Amino acid sequence: MSDQPAAVPPADLEAIADCPRCGKPLPLCVCDAVTPLRSRLQLLILQHPQEQDRLLGTARLTTLHFAGAVLKIGLSWPSLSKILGHDVDPARWAVLYLGSLRLADLAADEDVVVVDRKGQVDPHQRAILRDLEGVILLDGSWSQAKALWWRNPWMLKCQRVILGPARPSLYGKLRREPRRDGLSTIEAAGMLMARIEGRPEIETALHASFAALLAKYRAVQANLPGLLPPPKPKRDWRRRRR
Repeated sequence: MSDQPAAVPPADLEAIADCPRCGKPLPLCVCDAVTPLRSRLQLLILQHPQEQDRLLGTARLTTLHFAGAVLKIGLSWPSLSKILGHDVDPARWAVLYLGSLRLADLAADEDVVVVDRKGQVDPHQRAILRDLEGVILLDGSWSQAKALWWRNPWMLKCQRVILGPARPSLYGKLRREPRRDGLSTIEAAGMLMARIEGRPEIETALHASFAALLAKYRAVQANLPGLLPPPKPKRDWRRRRR
């Protein structure tokens, strides 16, 4: 596929066909940028039903990189084993959930940290990360991620990890995050899995796919003004409505 967006006349976005693999409108398809990756960790993405962003969402794109990756859309599930369709030990899975925690407040030396139920750095970091079988990402706004966390109490049996990225999300002005440490799903997956497995090429590959998507989005905006609706910022659930 060419890096340039397909030529389409100004029209309703709903009339444009979607790519059957990534689910994006064809002018935004970046399947040619997806590098298949091997990983010892299985990836599970739980997506809030209201987060199905057809244009800038990255959950489905993320799963295309990994064999065995699973994307589930919903609000609650009885257990991790029910989601995956086979018995697993949730203690050997990590769920990425920032909540109100910030890595900078924990005085941690790493940018991926396991925290206990009290929100403190777990003293057995290396052993926990070494023994993980899979990771879970919650795909949605801050309030949607909070809803998924509280509606699935089995997550408390998993290890909880938080991230402290050195740079803000590549989204930039396209989708402003309410916190500097807020990342897209594909960025979070790349950072988390690369750090746990000690394989920086994972983060590099996912970063490249995300950059390609954003480049195509900006190109369509420039060449076909009015075709794409303006992206909505993600709101922080801690901010009260005025």
